[in-house]
Amino acid sequence: MTSTRKPAPFGRALCAMITPFTEDGALDVPGAQRLAARLVAEGCDGLVLSGTTGESPTTTDEEKTRLVAAVREAVGDRATLVAGVGTSDTRHTVELALAAGKAGADGLLVVTPYYSRPPQEAVAAHFRQVADAGELPVMLYDIPGRTGTRIEPDTMIRLAQHPRIVAVKDCSYDFLGIQKVLGQTELAYYAGCDEHVLALYAVGGAGCVSTVANAAPAHMASILAAFDAGDTARATELQLAAMPLIEAVMDSGLPGTVTAKALLDRLGLPAGPVRAPLLPAGRETADGLLARYEALTAN
Repeated sequence: MTSTRKPAPFGRALCAMITPFTEDGALDVPGAQRLAARLVAEGCDGLVLSGTTGESPTTTDEEKTRLVAAVREAVGDRATLVAGVGTSDTRHTVELALAAGKAGADGLLVVTPYYSRPPQEAVAAHFRQVADAGELPVMLYDIPGRTGTRIEPDTMIRLAQHPRIVAVKDCSYDFLGIQKVLGQTELAYYAGCDEHVLALYAVGGAGCVSTVANAAPAHMASILAAFDAGDTARATELQLAAMPLIEAVMDSGLPGTVTAKALLDRLGLPAGPVRAPLLPAGRETADGLLARYEALTAN
């Protein structure tokens, strides 16, 4: 079967990796290295560091840079590393972008500036300034539910003309707008919502940036692999099989960071506490996450 799928600049099965902390709340560098190595060994060809799931609002600039360097040491060239550098301040974002490049990142995840709610021309100018500042390719992060501001489809289409703006992590819940951009640009679209992995891939998306992959990397990668093999029925089966765990992680009323860390902790994998203002998941939530994970991996 001849494929017309657009290139995936950062790989196809990416994990939005949590940032492990020690019990006293410090960055757990050895834990991050162990977790990253496991994710890559079990099917992830890319890792997104210091994104929403990686608790970027509460990690320092130095911790972000140290995390990139440590994970690069752990995985070598076996996976791409996309560093989350987005802030509400363009100048600060540029500083983080340059530091990430020096630490070994392959690309940058840049979220829409939040809180100040800039208009679309200001949003576009922000992204262009970050892309112009260095040499790394940029993945735009469209998550208006957290930032308060969309990257509108027409803005995406204009930004696609920049040679270093190459991809989008999509959490817009605007499937019509996504397809408009896919039809008019070469941007590589990654599903940032696990329930959309197969649907977005089927209409030409590049892959996923999955939170659930922290615990189930092989399963999330297998959805894309089945579709690539032409077995759409199997891809559908795998996506639907993951839905109970996806719902528990992503739609439990708690941030995905909290639920992902609770599940990893139950699995004996590096995680540690979340940082305030987040609070840890309760025992009942953790029990439910583990039960759904075990049901998924039992088959």
